[in-house]
Order: sequence, then structure tokens, then C-alpha cells
Amino acid sequence: MPVALPAGELEVSLAWDAPDEPSDVVVIAHGAGAGMDHPFLVGFAEALRADGLATARFNFPYVEAGRRMPGPAAHAILTWSAVVARVRELAPGARVWACGKSYGGRMASMAAAEGLAVNGLVYLGYPLHPPGKPDRLRVEHLPAVAPAQLFLEGTNDPFVQPLSQLEEAVASCQDARIEWIEGGGHSFEVKGQKRSAAETGAGLAPIVIEFIRGEGAQL
Repeated sequence: MPVALPAGELEVSLAWDAPDEPSDVVVIAHGAGAGMDHPFLVGFAEALRADGLATARFNFPYVEAGRRMPGPAAHAILTWSAVVARVRELAPGARVWACGKSYGGRMASMAAAEGLAVNGLVYLGYPLHPPGKPDRLRVEHLPAVAPAQLFLEGTNDPFVQPLSQLEEAVASCQDARIEWIEGGGHSFEVKGQKRSAAETGAGLAPIVIEFIRGEGAQL
């Protein structure tokens, strides 16, 4: 699908999977180091669809260009806006939920702070700060996010240590909550558990589904 960037239009990949006339669509963005076909995201999306939700996974422009490092945040925000607009064309009348792994979730939150039209946001491991640098918080925009926000976080994630910093950031938001995954790392791996990335992603789906069903019932 096309995304209009300052330097011109660029095509990005979009994986759309939906039942007929879906009531809810979860738009899923990848983390900084992997594209939309990472097994974690594929397993997560499959589990959502098994419960009747539609999903739309997409790549950011830097991945399409074959680069390893993310581009400007403005490009990611424009991509989020373009993807959500396309999803609303594909599923008119459906509720749309923005969901992102790490970097992808942070970019969704920045887009939402600027008015991205979604019904709620889900962060799969929000990167509160770089590992070992708790003084470099990425939270200034979060209070401006109006839709409901769900933070799924592992208690051993180095991006949210100390955990109290995330709790304080969430308390500053208009409508947000945290679901802690005990022992989970940044990709929700738990020491001693032998699960594939796809299984780990799928294991988070019930929490997200409960959030979507609960928030959707109030809209």
C-alpha cells in the first residue's frame, strides 16, 4: 500500500486477514529489529484471528528499503496514519485498534498523541527507555493520548527497569493500564520456559482480546 512521505510516495507491505464484515481490526506494527513477518507477530495475529478479530500487519518504510535502523519518527507516524486509513477503507464501520511491538507501539503512541483515529492502543513491551538508561524516558507525549491504552510488559524487561517508572508514566495518562507478565523479558521470554516466538506471541492474545472486548463494549 502507498505511504506519502516527504521525499515522495513509497509502497509498504500490508498483510490483511479478516472475516466478512469484521467488528474489530487489530493493526500490528513490528519492533525496530524485525519486520512484520517475525514469528512472534505472526503467532500473535493468528491467535487473534482464531477469536474472530481481523488483523493487519505492516512494515515501516525503513524495512521496505532494506535498512536495519529505523528512519525518522515522522515517517513512522505517517505510515501509521496511512495504514489506519487503508484499514478503515477495507473494513468500514469496524473498530480499529493500534498494536505494536516495542518500537512499533511507541510510534503508535506518538501518532495517537497527534490524533491518530483509533479506538485503543496496545503496547507489546513499551520501550520506556534504552536499557540501562532510565534517565532517558520516552513518555512526554503519553498524557496526550486520548484512546484507552494497554501496556503489556514483562517484569524482567530491561527497557522498563525500574518498574515504578512505567507505573508513574501510566498513571499520568488519560486512560491506561498495565498487565505484567511475570518473569517476562522484552520479547516476553521467560527463563525456564521452552516456547517458540510464535507460541509466546499467541500466549499474549487472550489478554489483548479481553481488553478489546471490554473497551469495545463501552464504545
